[in-house]
Amino acid sequence: MEPGSRRLPAAVPGCPRRWRRRWALLGALLGAALALSACLRELRRRGSAAERPEGELTVLLWWEPFGRPRRPADCRRRYNITGCRLSADRGRYGEARAVLFHHRDLALHGAQGLPRGPPPRPPRQLWVWMNFESPSHSPGLRGLAGLFNWTMSYRRDSDIFVPYGYLYASPSPRPFVPPRKSRLVAWVISNWNEEHARVRYYRQLKEHLPIDVYGARGMALLDGSVVKTVSAYKFYLAFENSQHTDYITEKLWRNAFAASAVPVVLGPRRANYERFIPADSFIHVDDFPSPRLLATYLKFLDKNKLSYRRYFAWRNKYEVHVTSFWDEHYCKVCEAVRTAGNQFKTVRNLASWFES
Repeated sequence: MEPGSRRLPAAVPGCPRRWRRRWALLGALLGAALALSACLRELRRRGSAAERPEGELTVLLWWEPFGRPRRPADCRRRYNITGCRLSADRGRYGEARAVLFHHRDLALHGAQGLPRGPPPRPPRQLWVWMNFESPSHSPGLRGLAGLFNWTMSYRRDSDIFVPYGYLYASPSPRPFVPPRKSRLVAWVISNWNEEHARVRYYRQLKEHLPIDVYGARGMALLDGSVVKTVSAYKFYLAFENSQHTDYITEKLWRNAFAASAVPVVLGPRRANYERFIPADSFIHVDDFPSPRLLATYLKFLDKNKLSYRRYFAWRNKYEVHVTSFWDEHYCKVCEAVRTAGNQFKTVRNLASWFES
């Protein structure tokens, strides 16, 4: 008997023939409906499997960064990265190929907030430590030795390297014309700390030239936009809150470059910047013996258009990519896992590496 069919009695005593015919017809219709329903369920199952790329892997986000939920990224549409399922559903822990742990939330919840089972940690599952703050602002690094398999950060020697931005060759190179600027120097700062080197340097520099400050101790941003505000200025103080290897943030990539302002940087050494950007694309405070001499140079550039425009020569060949938080990071993890295959390791001393 076919699945879903129903056998009716050939005759029911005392039942008129016409009713027996109606019962038979009803049984046939019911059987057909059940068969159709089963067929549709099978088609939906096959369709769902067809839409899911073969070998699709799950990347689980254990904590939403800073406790702010967001819709998972479509890696295929945004970054042409296929075969990825991003999820913040801890119920998928057992099937996750990689689990992402954001350090600031790890520091908040402590190691006791890490998965402890059941189920136990699946074999070959990768635990990825993710952090985009500098060592000076990354509490709780000690005690994390041997927990993670991979690192993801702004450092070039991370297992998954995701900088705050990067340059790429322009698909259609053309001469770049710097936009007209009506103001000299801007600085946007949200975390004002008198002990920071950047605040100390600013206080010395402002004695020799005017600096417009926005944010915590200054004016409000134009329409709430950093880029729109800074676009009116020739120079931008891309001062990092601390000085560490490769720690070059959106202060350079977005606040300065995206606004077509020449960045005056305070961060790692000049040689470190030159691993990421051309030597003639920025001004480093270390290039000058004192803030007074830096101020003199900025005033010189303000009056000499040809010398000023040389800081934009690189734009004839390159364009700026500002990394999108956090979608790009999640998708990069998925891409890295697929590329790595069965490679497996353990980060033995996370603190000593990151603080070096």
